[in-house]
Amino acid sequence: MAVWELFFIAVGLSMDAFAVSVCKGLAMKKMCWRNAWLAGIYFGGFQMLMPLMGYFLGTGFQDKITSIDHWIAFILLGAIGANMVKESFSGETEGDCSFDVKTMLLLAVATSIDALAVGVTFAFLKVDIVSAVLLIGATTFVLSAVGVCVGNVFGSRYKAKAELAGGIILIVMGIKILLEHLGIL
Repeated sequence: MAVWELFFIAVGLSMDAFAVSVCKGLAMKKMCWRNAWLAGIYFGGFQMLMPLMGYFLGTGFQDKITSIDHWIAFILLGAIGANMVKESFSGETEGDCSFDVKTMLLLAVATSIDALAVGVTFAFLKVDIVSAVLLIGATTFVLSAVGVCVGNVFGSRYKAKAELAGGIILIVMGIKILLEHLGIL
């Protein structure tokens, strides 16, 4: 998988964390750079950990399903992306400005579950997992920290657009993987 493809997957995966970070920034009365860094560390860290876990889970049963791995990648990325697109139209906004450990751990896990499934997909595609998780983590770190700032400055106006863009990116990547395997691309 090319670096640019991994980057687009990283951006797509980080959109949930970005959207939550925007909401966190929106709820803050005054910008706090410490909170922007905390959001980046929590979300970026879990976005690194989850695909790594998924990768090792996927390599455990890879030999049993290599004939359908492209379909699994297509279905997982498509389902994750479709869910993100659906959530972008839900209109929900969060107003919790707490950055305590319990809150941030729960949010970090919730926004990175999809990365676990992507990690399983990486095992089937034989992706260099170290560079992939580093790129995903770094991208999520930056976008989450920026999201807190954006939320504090601009409000919730961009939350839905970020989730929509992330969902579309993941769906397109799933379709691309399927079409490449079928020899169409």
